[in-house]
Amino acid sequence: MEFKEVVRSRYSCKKYSSRQVEPEKLAAILEAGRLAPTAKNLQEQHIYVLQSAETLAKVDAVTPCRYGAPTVLAVAFDRNNVFTYPSGKRDSGVEDATIVATHMILAAADEGIDSCWINFLDPEKLAAALGLPEHEEILMVMDLGYAAEGAGPLPNHSSRKPLTDTVSFL
Repeated sequence: MEFKEVVRSRYSCKKYSSRQVEPEKLAAILEAGRLAPTAKNLQEQHIYVLQSAETLAKVDAVTPCRYGAPTVLAVAFDRNNVFTYPSGKRDSGVEDATIVATHMILAAADEGIDSCWINFLDPEKLAAALGLPEHEEILMVMDLGYAAEGAGPLPNHSSRKPLTDTVSFL
């Protein structure tokens, strides 16, 4: 799919079929995340692929916003392997994990896979439930799958502010 079409047509899917994501498509999505740029190329991301009923139930226990997707990616980063910016007030962990997640969401759309960014959850509870290392922080989870019949974008999906409201040239 052409990039402009990917960004134009991609939406946050809120209802999934039980059809599994094919391994080769999942591999392409994960590879897009691996190739994403990170500060100083630290690659502090760690992606957890959650597909078993047991692990998906752990996600369901911390958020009402998993919409039945058969695959969930938990996107985390290693707090001990981040670049701290000169002010000392911020580091690269959240932004790098966000770039990785965004690459994977767009790659999913390119593969014909629907997705939804989910951050309405308690990441610490999920990390504990999954037994993740203490130095890793979950940024978000991502539903991946095929939209169920009747699913589609929200009515206001195509409504966008004009560039003059969101961009300034200084």
